[in-house]
Amino acid sequence: MDLSHNQRIELHGFNNLTKSLSFNMYDICFTKTRAEREAYIDYIDEQYNADRLTKILSTVTDIIGAHILNIAKQDYDPQGASVTILISEGPVDDASLESLMETPGPVPETVLAQLDKSHITVHTYPEYHPDDGISTFRADIDVSTCGEISPLKALNYLIHSFDADIMTIDYRVRGFTRDITGHKLFIDHEINSIQNYIPEKFQNMYDMIDVNVYQENIFHTKCKLREFDLDNYLFGYTKEKLSKDEIDVITKQVKTEMEEIFYGKNMSISHINMEENNGS
Repeated sequence: MDLSHNQRIELHGFNNLTKSLSFNMYDICFTKTRAEREAYIDYIDEQYNADRLTKILSTVTDIIGAHILNIAKQDYDPQGASVTILISEGPVDDASLESLMETPGPVPETVLAQLDKSHITVHTYPEYHPDDGISTFRADIDVSTCGEISPLKALNYLIHSFDADIMTIDYRVRGFTRDITGHKLFIDHEINSIQNYIPEKFQNMYDMIDVNVYQENIFHTKCKLREFDLDNYLFGYTKEKLSKDEIDVITKQVKTEMEEIFYGKNMSISHINMEENNGS
């Protein structure tokens, strides 16, 4: 059965497809001293504490048209936080085809769609290198829905909610549902790339790579910030207070950290130099 944006698919019973979005973001910072590292971790814990994360996930719930059944949240010692929200079905807006279209979602406006029991979770991981002054903050957000709307509609809002240097995004549709003839549907909307759910503003800000397995309905996109200004990676001071040699060393350290996270492997600074020379 060909899928079309111009008509809805008539289903036999409830839409049983499970759609899962995993949004992982990384913020990178250079901290010269142990005191700076601890101050950075304290700052992150305050910025992204369990209460603020709950507000972000509650807005995601609104965007995908769900009802909150239960919230569990926790701030951890010495650092980090977690929030889990159990959600249930919302009403169907039969007049709107927006949920089927491969476009960015609202920031935020309510989108109504039918959902069964699903969940949204976030976990944060502030940490730092023991020796070279690099600190990183990672947040992992998972949005799992059953029903018509794709959780990708919440991606635009999530990107706006976090100041990310690196993003890795995974989307998968699992299971199947049936149309009124009994024919199985393993996906109920067209998708070519997660990038199509990211606004042009952010597409221009990031280098992006796709790794998709279309026949399995598995989609992966990773993004790395294009513009580099060292001032954005220094905590509590600017590069004006550094010597040229210090600027060069710190720049290499930060760029190495970004490349390693983006490519998912440890890399030497000489390898980073080669990558930069090949790109210039």
